[in-house]
Amino acid sequence: MKALIPVEMIEKKILLIRGEKVMLDADIAELYGVETKMLVRAVKRNIDRFPSDFMIQLNRKEFENLRFQFGASSRWGGRRYLPYAFTEQGVAMLSSVLNSERAVKVNIEIMRAFVRLRQMLASNAELARKLNALEKKYDQQFKVVFDAIKQLMIPPDTKKKSKIGFRRDKGIE
Repeated sequence: MKALIPVEMIEKKILLIRGEKVMLDADIAELYGVETKMLVRAVKRNIDRFPSDFMIQLNRKEFENLRFQFGASSRWGGRRYLPYAFTEQGVAMLSSVLNSERAVKVNIEIMRAFVRLRQMLASNAELARKLNALEKKYDQQFKVVFDAIKQLMIPPDTKKKSKIGFRRDKGIE
């Protein structure tokens, strides 16, 4: 079955803010095909469904940071409030607030993108763990080699050496 929205497109909209993987209200609204203010209005009508671990509102510094990162565009213009960012659980909760068929389908795709991202991060963590184990193992085995290389890197003694070649003494003519 063909996805409504490519997973790669959704993954690009997942940001890391305050150590959490989140999506901004404007990005979610765009994916759902609704105006951002309509999405926010629906959330505010059901605010008890969005505790602080489901949704955060960016502070001024975070918002300016995002604007700097992505450049000033029409997407940021005209906002009268700081954007909301939804965690994976918050995005899941949005499907119960927005009841359109598209919202449900898009929500499924977003959930798949979060899962795929989590799997990629887990595999990278496993790879880093294996790399550290290899480094420790081979550090001990190659210690002798490293020590020999260090010895070769020490400059030789700078004793005065005799010159090679023929020297003519002044007494002989």
